[in-house]
Amino acid sequence: MKLSFKKNFIFIVSVCLLLASCADKKKLVYLQGIENQKSYENSLRYEIKLQPDDLLSIVVSAENAEVTMPFNLPVIQGNVVTSTQTGRTFLIDNNGFIEYPVLGKVKIGGLTRTEATKKLTEMVSNYITNPAITMRLMNYKISVLGEVAKPGNFSVSGERITILEALSLAGDLTVYGKRKNILLIHDDEGKKTYTRIDLTDAQMLNGPNYYLAQNDILIVEPNGPKLNGSIIGPNIGLILTSVSILLSLIIFVKNY
Repeated sequence: MKLSFKKNFIFIVSVCLLLASCADKKKLVYLQGIENQKSYENSLRYEIKLQPDDLLSIVVSAENAEVTMPFNLPVIQGNVVTSTQTGRTFLIDNNGFIEYPVLGKVKIGGLTRTEATKKLTEMVSNYITNPAITMRLMNYKISVLGEVAKPGNFSVSGERITILEALSLAGDLTVYGKRKNILLIHDDEGKKTYTRIDLTDAQMLNGPNYYLAQNDILIVEPNGPKLNGSIIGPNIGLILTSVSILLSLIIFVKNY
């Protein structure tokens, strides 16, 4: 009788541990099933669109540098003339326009950087032969909030950033973060939109929100244990588990 009880006890504990292990993996592991998916080359063509309040650095160059001077007017601050090597900065207004030397108002809001560069090149070509234009977004940033190690705002130096890269800047999710329900808030020309992202699903790599746009906000929500812990104390779960194990051991010893 005692031997049978011992075997049953060990079996039950083993099953519980196995189930807990499987459950934890499904909740915590990113990009599950990635080995069964096709390639993700389509995402390489992603390019952000320019929006109001974007700050752009623009430089016009040509074989004859003198003819580009009207387009690269220096910025005068007091009696100091700043260098034009990094280009002047232009702020896109609420209607998507920039005020550009010689050309006047040019609408580039809603265009990609490649499209905007092509448009300006065509316009400048009316004044300069074979001009080259270098454009760079100067205030590309994203925000990550909630259950991550280091929440905050992060500047992006390149042309794009993925959701995984953004989360890595924030030190990754804590064990209390919901990996299947990341909230993404996006500002599309003044209109706020939101969507939910499942980090455990490998299909995310081909999704429309894998790359983040400027000013995107990621919010990682707390899971059930974290919410419960905030109500009844962060250590109550550990205490209850310890008491349960202790009671099980006492019953086991008494029946041995």
